[in-house]
Amino acid sequence: MSSNPKGRTTIEVGADGVAVITIINPPVNSLSLDVLYSLKESYEQALKRDDVKAIVVTGAKGKFSGGFDISAFGKLQGGTVESPKPGFISVEILTDTVEAARKPSVAAIDGLALGGGLEVAMACHARISTPNAQLGLPELQLGILPGFGGTQRLPRLVGLAKSLEMMLTSKPVKGEEAFNVGLVDAVVSSNQLLDTARKWALDILERRKPWVASLHKTDKIEPLGEAREILKFARVQTRRQAPNLQHPLVCIDVVEEGIVSGPRAGLWKEAEAFQGLLHSDTCKALVNIFFAQRGTTKVPGVTDLGLVPRRIKKVAILGGGLMGSGIATALLLSGYPVILKEVNDKFLQAGMGRVKANLQSSVKKGKMSPEKFEKTLSLLKGSLDYESFRDVDMVIEAVIENVSLKQQIFADLEKYCPSHCILASNTSTIDLNLIGEKTRSQDRIIGAHFFSPAHVMPLLEIVRTQKTSPQVIVDLLDVGKKIRKTPVVVGNCTGFAVNRMFFPYTQAALLLVERGTDVYRIDKAITKFGMPMGPFRLCDLVGFGVAIATGGQFVMNFPERTYKSMLIPLMQEDKRAGETTRKGFYVYDDRRKASPDPEIKKYIEKAREMSGVTIDPKLAKLSDKDIIEMIFFPVVNEACRVLAEGIAVKASDLDISAVMGMGFPPYRGGIIFWADTLGSKYICSRLDEWSRMYGDFFKPCSYLAERAAKGAPLSSTMDPSKSRL
Repeated sequence: MSSNPKGRTTIEVGADGVAVITIINPPVNSLSLDVLYSLKESYEQALKRDDVKAIVVTGAKGKFSGGFDISAFGKLQGGTVESPKPGFISVEILTDTVEAARKPSVAAIDGLALGGGLEVAMACHARISTPNAQLGLPELQLGILPGFGGTQRLPRLVGLAKSLEMMLTSKPVKGEEAFNVGLVDAVVSSNQLLDTARKWALDILERRKPWVASLHKTDKIEPLGEAREILKFARVQTRRQAPNLQHPLVCIDVVEEGIVSGPRAGLWKEAEAFQGLLHSDTCKALVNIFFAQRGTTKVPGVTDLGLVPRRIKKVAILGGGLMGSGIATALLLSGYPVILKEVNDKFLQAGMGRVKANLQSSVKKGKMSPEKFEKTLSLLKGSLDYESFRDVDMVIEAVIENVSLKQQIFADLEKYCPSHCILASNTSTIDLNLIGEKTRSQDRIIGAHFFSPAHVMPLLEIVRTQKTSPQVIVDLLDVGKKIRKTPVVVGNCTGFAVNRMFFPYTQAALLLVERGTDVYRIDKAITKFGMPMGPFRLCDLVGFGVAIATGGQFVMNFPERTYKSMLIPLMQEDKRAGETTRKGFYVYDDRRKASPDPEIKKYIEKAREMSGVTIDPKLAKLSDKDIIEMIFFPVVNEACRVLAEGIAVKASDLDISAVMGMGFPPYRGGIIFWADTLGSKYICSRLDEWSRMYGDFFKPCSYLAERAAKGAPLSSTMDPSKSRL
């Protein structure tokens, strides 16, 4: 045990002869190495003592265990902590000590039994759970596989098909379902949990209940021929859904080993595979994203001042368009009463209709009962004036991107809203200082930038100006959490963090197309890299109107490094405006299926003439790797500027923003993390070379050049989430 242990277990022996071993490591009783060593000691003590007949394993404060301690991963990967020898936990502790014990043990599960937590429970001879407990093996989300015997025990308890589904999707099951599939033996209320488990353990001892070693159960495993078919199907599905990932296939191989060569062989293969995956780039990337997401709510100089979020009881939204109605939906789903204001009745009815349709789709998908739908919808009120704004705690403006209109609205809000009311704007590009210029309320003006569709996309950019008060930021962070968004606090500039970082994405693609790269090859290469869609398909989706409006902001504010192409305006003149008009870079059928359009060529030729560029034979035959680098390195370059200017507090905030705001593949660890795997030197030299050939659009910024000269990583050492790892 280390001198300053991280978590422990306690043992208490009752008059009935049952030893209760409790896992203690708040907040979720995660299994640090200290906890696991302590579990082994408590077990050995219980087995030695003559006054102990049977054992119950549980977790403190209503949570069994949330799984292996993820903060230990970085230490194991970096070698700062000595790794236990392969199989020490899965074979020596859980199989040869817990499961093979001559005294029966029962797991009493409340709250969470995830990952290693569930694996400990499965090594016990029975499991009792509460109805709301969550049981699952979500390890694949971190680029690894269950490493404490889960790949062998879960299939033997719930069957092959169900166990593969649980591991490959990382979705937990609740108590009742766990009972139905055979993962737990009984479901009882939390106040009966310990008593039931104690009695059950003694019943096993007296042979009134079966004494089962999960590892050697065979009744749930399909015959070999059938098992091989299920595994084959799982492999095909996995390759289709995650073509760039190896670890799900490794997991399937390990499950198969146990079925073909027996569970003991399966455990050893699992131990070996776990070690290999722990040191993989995918695991490091996904662990980075895990901590980046949890680190966004720590903002130096704001969240460390001891401020308590104020209660937001009622929210008003201006504008019932796509964004406004989506934001209203997100708030209503979390129980906030909402007032939706529009300029006339026709627009108001349309906005209310959109919100209703959003909620109805939740009912259709079975996520919401009809009663809940009625109750949620009743929280929404429509309005055509500001009279009902006199008691709101927050307003979110979501009207069109027009500076003078927004200035007028904020001047009106100041008159009608109470003096404590937060005045937020959902602008995606306009400078907030400009929006609040005509008010005296700059300290409570803040950006609440949602991504479309607002009730679905997980990111919320919280934009602060020099004048925004820390209290208002803390309040909005709290609302963000309550409506289940990942909030990222950023500084105020054109495009903020996400749109600014990604404006070169489309521009780089346009530059390549004008110089001879095929539109559809670009989209294919980018999708293969792991983005949900390429830059041209994305332009079609958001619509050319939005693309031109936001593009215009960047041309105006960063003229020296924007690539001006006439391609999109030329297409728009011809009534091609993207998916809504069924024609953009692609043509769309009735079911919105996109197909390439040979007509695009004539627009490209015309745009090329206007830009005065010629086809470069090198760019006409780019490899996928070159396409990816020429499109993403300018994004990395702009992300470096965002960091250098202090618009983002830390590199990990940009990583999570890229993943949640733009669909950057999480298994690549986020934009800066990915760039660091390639190295600042390499990225800078490539950009240098292209800027000599194709102009200042590619010119590396000074932050990137300085890092490259030192061979230093782009994620600064100031990043608090890194020092924890």
